[in-house]
Amino acid sequence: MADVSSTAAYTVAELHAMPDDGRRRELIDGMLFVSPAPGWPHQEMALALYRLLHAACPPELHVLAAPFAVTTSTVDEVQPDVIVCRYTDLTRANLPVAPVLAAEVASRSTRLHDRNTKKAHYERLGVPSYWLLDPEGEGELEVLELGADGRYETTARVVGDDAVDLTAPFAVTLSPARLLDGLRR
Repeated sequence: MADVSSTAAYTVAELHAMPDDGRRRELIDGMLFVSPAPGWPHQEMALALYRLLHAACPPELHVLAAPFAVTTSTVDEVQPDVIVCRYTDLTRANLPVAPVLAAEVASRSTRLHDRNTKKAHYERLGVPSYWLLDPEGEGELEVLELGADGRYETTARVVGDDAVDLTAPFAVTLSPARLLDGLRR
């Protein structure tokens, strides 16, 4: 499970001063979340998603894979597994504004954090598209889009070999099982 710090508020400056020990550290509203390095299924799915999105990405947008910081305040820095952002919003150090897509691949240690805390954080930031992927079993994808009320609505859910044609943030066809092909010879 992702380790949650005490109730003391941390800053991004303090986060950057912490030792690099292979764990992912993120801040949401000054609360520190620490998770272990992800396993093979997680990495396989995240990097396959990155390659698929990168190949379809229009020139005004850019696709990045973790670790890359989305630092939107002095007490908020997250590292989504895959992001799509406007090319013009990027800095050499981070993305200082909300991406147009944040994708998180579940791990045993992050599943609840991704579905609850990070979802609420991305919703508050106004991230238009949030994708939750799960490498367990046949693989799963849940697509959430911001509704007119500023809340996420599930617009698609696919499992295994089923495919979905998505239009946001750009046109791409995705099948969760195909993102896990690298786990098999």
